[in-house]
Amino acid sequence: MSEHDESTRLADEARDRIAAELARLRQRRDRLEIEVENDRGMVGDHGDAADAIQRADELAALDERINELDRVLRAGPVSDGGATLPPGTEVTLRFPDGSVVTMLVISIVEQTPIGREAETLTAGSPLGRALAGHKPGDKVTYSTPQGENQVELLDVKFPN
Repeated sequence: MSEHDESTRLADEARDRIAAELARLRQRRDRLEIEVENDRGMVGDHGDAADAIQRADELAALDERINELDRVLRAGPVSDGGATLPPGTEVTLRFPDGSVVTMLVISIVEQTPIGREAETLTAGSPLGRALAGHKPGDKVTYSTPQGENQVELLDVKFPN
């Protein structure tokens, strides 16, 4: 199987996972919307009011996530004008401990290929953003919760 076929297969799998999540979220939203409608006009105690507010907040969060996933399925991830590596790019990195890892760049976490979680890098992550615009041989510094870290970019393979 060629790299292009593999990339296409992974993209198809990611789209299928996103579509499945979208369907689950829409079902949950429909059920929750009925609960929120039933909350309107009900007289109850403060606990009932707190539950109603929580359901309304969850409904708003579901709407936001549904819109995000729907946008990804319809148009693909939004580009930020080249400030990140394109999805499907493979980067080979040498970490400070000497380990060498080849990582697949994705746009959103849902595109993570099953079984490749440890070798997947989101384009918008601190490391993903730091790698943008660099070439093999460059040492790249990025921020982590533990402080600054540095990798050496050994290879970059852009998608076809």
